[in-house]
Amino acid sequence: MQTTNERSGVATVKGKPLTLLGAVPRIGDVAPPFTLAKSLFETATLHDFSGKIKLISVVPSIDTGVCDAQTRKWNESAAALGPSVSIITVSADLPMAQARWCGAAGISSITMLSDYKDGSFGEAYGVRIKELHLLMRSVFVIDKNDRITYTEVLSEMTEHPNYEHALNAVRTLL
Repeated sequence: MQTTNERSGVATVKGKPLTLLGAVPRIGDVAPPFTLAKSLFETATLHDFSGKIKLISVVPSIDTGVCDAQTRKWNESAAALGPSVSIITVSADLPMAQARWCGAAGISSITMLSDYKDGSFGEAYGVRIKELHLLMRSVFVIDKNDRITYTEVLSEMTEHPNYEHALNAVRTLL
């Protein structure tokens, strides 16, 4: 049974159709609030990044090739963007797996957060995959006033986002 918050035919993984839950926020919308896991007992909210430009990189699982490359790319970009920008990677991986991966990869310039508990971030941003309980690869840029200024939700999970477009969206806010 399909509800109004289910979107079929908008995403695939290796050509197989997926159903996304929720609605993608539009440019100019106030960013949906979120509470995500930093660890099993610690959380982070959108409010924790108040006053900063936020680039939110969403990946299905940090332990895959494209997700690994995407996260490394944002980590490399962080220094050039400066302290007024917070780069956040969100996945449904357990926080321990995220921490292990960051340690092994030498990732220290971005914040890793997990939507593993209830998938509420995924639904609020329209990127929760119904069939897999993972998140669809996407990028959101949110300004200092928590307005959405850029969105990219990929239609094929195994493809890379447009890094340069997202970085340009951040640069226009600096």
